[in-house]
Amino acid sequence: MVTDEWITLIGNFGFPIALIIYLFIRFEKKIEKLEKVIVNLSESIRQIKK
Repeated sequence: MVTDEWITLIGNFGFPIALIIYLFIRFEKKIEKLEKVIVNLSESIRQIKK
């Protein structure tokens, strides 16, 4: 590709890609927290059943 085409591609898709990366990072942190809560909940349920 020619340099002008690359500049056009980055101009057209740069913001959406940056936004997706930002959202993935935020969601990853929330998913990790959710995973910890689920593990704690399952351990609590196991203790109650004993």
